[in-house]
Amino acid sequence: MSNPILNEDRFSAGERILDGEPMTISGTVNKIFMLFVCLIAGAALSVYTLFTNPAMVPAMFTVSAIVSFVLVFATCFNIKIAKYTAAPYALFEGLLLGAFSMFFEAQWHGIVLQAIFATFATLFVMLMLYKARVIRYTEKFQAVLFTAMFSVLAIYLIQFIASFFGRNIPLIWGAGPVGIAFSLVVIAIAAFSLIQDFFFIETASQNMLSKDYEWYGAMGLMITLVWLYLEILRLFAKLNSRN
Repeated sequence: MSNPILNEDRFSAGERILDGEPMTISGTVNKIFMLFVCLIAGAALSVYTLFTNPAMVPAMFTVSAIVSFVLVFATCFNIKIAKYTAAPYALFEGLLLGAFSMFFEAQWHGIVLQAIFATFATLFVMLMLYKARVIRYTEKFQAVLFTAMFSVLAIYLIQFIASFFGRNIPLIWGAGPVGIAFSLVVIAIAAFSLIQDFFFIETASQNMLSKDYEWYGAMGLMITLVWLYLEILRLFAKLNSRN
């Protein structure tokens, strides 16, 4: 779901390096591009498997979900391993997204490209708003964002548990006004989470942290973008199902 690894509490003065090359924004951007290559490779492999050996897709989907979660969870507790976990995370996340996206594409042709375009458009807009200081990452912003993120997480956990009993939280998963409004709210939360990512990357580079933080920052931004894409894809599916 949301990005669990980036916030300003994840670094301290003790992490500043006294020799060698420090983390840079350009270095982090390069790492982000590398992760996108891994993500696309995973998605391509997933789509290829879907067409050539569809019986393997459920197992691939399950394994990818578990491995992705483990990699993120491990990185949360050890920043230094991000340089080893970021690329595998992107690859396995790509395996997930490939199969998941094709499920929607099979029902509504063109929906995946629309969701991809909307995701990058949102990224660009939020980056411009952040660079222009129209939106500032303050303590109040952080508190509101974290409350919203954990509220959404609680809803997802309740739904996950309820699904074992054949139950669903009413209305919010449907294509009605409530369901669409819920998707819009979650998309807004995911979009504002990008501000947190930008702030972390910028502040970490200013603090001259080690190169390990480039992978850590890139992985955090990737997590947020994946969440944003999935929520936009769900919203477009709801809108298309109303036609």
